[in-house]
Amino acid sequence: MIATRDPATGEVIARVHGANLEDVERAVAEGARAAADPGWCDLLPHERARYLVRIADLIVERAGDLARLQTADTGKSINETRALVASAAGTFRYFAAALETMEESLTPPRGPYLTMSLHEPIGVVGAITPWNSPIASDAQKIAPALAAGNAVVLKPAEWTPLVSLALGRLVTDAGLPPGLLSVLPGPGRTTGDAIVRHPGVGKVTFTGGTVTGRTIGAVAAEKIMPVSLELGGKSPTIVFPDADLDQTVAGVLFGIFSSSGQSCIAGSRVFIHADVYADVLERLVRHTERLRVGPGADPATQVAPLVTHAHRDKVAAMVDRARQEGARVRCGGRAPDGPEFDRGAYYLPTVLDGLPNDSATCQEEIFGPVLVALPFTGEDDLVAQANDTVYGLACGIWTGDHRRAWRVARRIEAGTVWINTYKQFSISTPFSGMKASGIGTEKGRDGIRSYTRQKSLYWGLTAEPLPWAGV
Repeated sequence: MIATRDPATGEVIARVHGANLEDVERAVAEGARAAADPGWCDLLPHERARYLVRIADLIVERAGDLARLQTADTGKSINETRALVASAAGTFRYFAAALETMEESLTPPRGPYLTMSLHEPIGVVGAITPWNSPIASDAQKIAPALAAGNAVVLKPAEWTPLVSLALGRLVTDAGLPPGLLSVLPGPGRTTGDAIVRHPGVGKVTFTGGTVTGRTIGAVAAEKIMPVSLELGGKSPTIVFPDADLDQTVAGVLFGIFSSSGQSCIAGSRVFIHADVYADVLERLVRHTERLRVGPGADPATQVAPLVTHAHRDKVAAMVDRARQEGARVRCGGRAPDGPEFDRGAYYLPTVLDGLPNDSATCQEEIFGPVLVALPFTGEDDLVAQANDTVYGLACGIWTGDHRRAWRVARRIEAGTVWINTYKQFSISTPFSGMKASGIGTEKGRDGIRSYTRQKSLYWGLTAEPLPWAGV
């Protein structure tokens, strides 16, 4: 059994069955059967789209319960979980619309034949999602995979399975044929590994840590199986001296401290031009100290508890290591004081400076509310430092010069670059990472294509035999 705990209190809120190897076998077999059933595989695109719309409608109908459940399970603020639930509904609606308007292509022939390119479902897709935003991550994998005609075996994170299980029940209530979605909570080392290695799983899509992603990639290579990996990040935020500093400070704080820093795209390194370094850093520290720390269920909370006490302790240990490296702790750097925080996995939003970019603190993903400030002077120096990381997921640029923004954005090695904003998302815009931040692309119209196999057809248009045989 898996015990899930409320990060704000440490209390057990539910115990769920952890899927075993037999559960994985049954889910994959049922998924393969359901995907091949004419009642599903022969549906026209607009008929499949109706299921996605019904799922979206039920998410909206049950939005309050889903948001509260995710807050209890993950510790996230209720405002954020409401937004994540709305995002999940929007994801199903978007892919329903994209599916209805998806077109195959006639390709230019090079002879007496007609050529066309088709996309067909893979069969069974394994989807492994993280604990930091389960319902939104679930939707971004389930919706396009179903739209493409597949079955999905979903493994949510062991720490936070409740909202994924609720989504599974909701999908059943929406009338999706049995077997097309299975939700299997369990540890990654057993349940997740069994899904990845199963010969009946034709693709794996994974969001999580880079170490696990490399393991999945190695298995995918052995199976010769397509895989999409959304992995870690150590994203830079860049502040030029001509930036609107009020807008910039608000954006930098949101980019790192929303979600309590538990986000792969968190702007955890802020590079500030030397001319405004002292001013911007002072503003960041002052406003960070004013952020409201509290339980996720309180709508006034800005920084909620971390997902578990063990993860909080890991973040605290990394800040202690930063001190040993010579970091100056400008604010935070500890758990908050007060009886209301004693039982929860709380950690104060923290601002550090005084470290070089090659320090472990500036290179390794902390995945908590910890920001490191670094000064820069020239643009070439900035780009070199920003790109000096194994990761390449996201970046933020704050400047009033659109030419500079374009120039620097093109030089930064990151899948997503925000200019004078941060951490904004659209399901219609593709999302991907570079370097150790992953491979493959999610979201956008082509998100459905990533869950298909492409096939080419040649139609002969002449009654004449091919000349080679001399017939």
